[in-house]
Amino acid sequence: MKGKPEGAGNSNFELQEANMMLFEPFTIKALKLKNRITMTPMFLGYANPDGTPSHLLIDHYKEMASSGVAMVVVEHIAVDVRGMGSPFMLRADDDRFVEGLSVLSRAIKESGALAFAQINHAGRYAYGPERVAPSPVRTGKVVPRELARDEIEGVIDSYARAAKRIKEAGFDGVELHGGTGYLLVQFLSPRTNHRTDEYGGILANRMRFPLRVVEGVMDAVGQDFPVGYRFLADEMLPDGFQLEEAKIYGAELARREIAYLSVMVGTYDSFSLPKYKEMEREQGYMVHFAHEVKKSVQGIPVIAAGRIQRPEYASKIIDEGKADLIGLARVLFADPLWPKKAKGEIQDPIIACEPTCSLCMQRLMKGKPAYCSQWSKERREAFLKRVEETG
Repeated sequence: MKGKPEGAGNSNFELQEANMMLFEPFTIKALKLKNRITMTPMFLGYANPDGTPSHLLIDHYKEMASSGVAMVVVEHIAVDVRGMGSPFMLRADDDRFVEGLSVLSRAIKESGALAFAQINHAGRYAYGPERVAPSPVRTGKVVPRELARDEIEGVIDSYARAAKRIKEAGFDGVELHGGTGYLLVQFLSPRTNHRTDEYGGILANRMRFPLRVVEGVMDAVGQDFPVGYRFLADEMLPDGFQLEEAKIYGAELARREIAYLSVMVGTYDSFSLPKYKEMEREQGYMVHFAHEVKKSVQGIPVIAAGRIQRPEYASKIIDEGKADLIGLARVLFADPLWPKKAKGEIQDPIIACEPTCSLCMQRLMKGKPAYCSQWSKERREAFLKRVEETG
């Protein structure tokens, strides 16, 4: 049995021992991560109305990057104005956005983390009335217009151009948002893709558009620039895109040497269902899916997420080979000191994300910037005052 260092408290020493796997270095392509903890994307509605980074957004990412995570992924950056999911999201659909994105990437890297940026087209979930999608499947009160073949070429080009701007802005890598039911998923899912051309029908056809997007992005940024993928393992709907098809699609991404797969489950059509709401209250509710995907994409790093609250549990996921990296979103938002507490650098207990709370989502649905119910009263008041001052 190992002895504990002189002067070390039992709890701190035991914490470091249990969480040792979390703080081993890791490599994605040629990038060296200082540990196994990443910040997975979480939309907060902090961008300026013109699609540029606000001071609030910059400061948020500085805090996330200085938390001790190895990699930060900036969320939900639009590749096309028609595909914006919110009027308060970042944009990369024009060269004029490179300058602001450069400030953001520099802020993250100077604060101690690698900087990735997630690019996205919301498709049928866009916030405007003029929406486009693979098929005219109603979303709320809006029926999106079906993309014509020539328009599909334009959307692929939009992804490629946006990714190139992300690289020009100094980010270390780019992530394609293939989760949450956005456009890439809409082509994959038999629920939302009713096309009868080469982009619809059997899985091989439904995969065609997202795979072409991946290939277009990789061609645009070059082989040395990592391209990751936010990966939907299951829509959690009986007639939707499910795990068995997802594993086949994951293998196709692996063949194209995707940098990593950041695994998630569920879409906006399933998030409100009682079964999903009950499941997402459980710690590590997406880990099983990450493990299943990992088994089908040998050699490709897999990120597991889904309310991973306890550091010792996160370390166990890696130790048991269920994933290579841990992704924190709401958990890190609730407690930006999570990594330092997990490492034993800070003695205070971790502030947990409350499983029954949805304040951050409720505020976003009302068009308001998100904050966490678990923040101290002083922090909440300071945040709201700053929002009011900046308009």
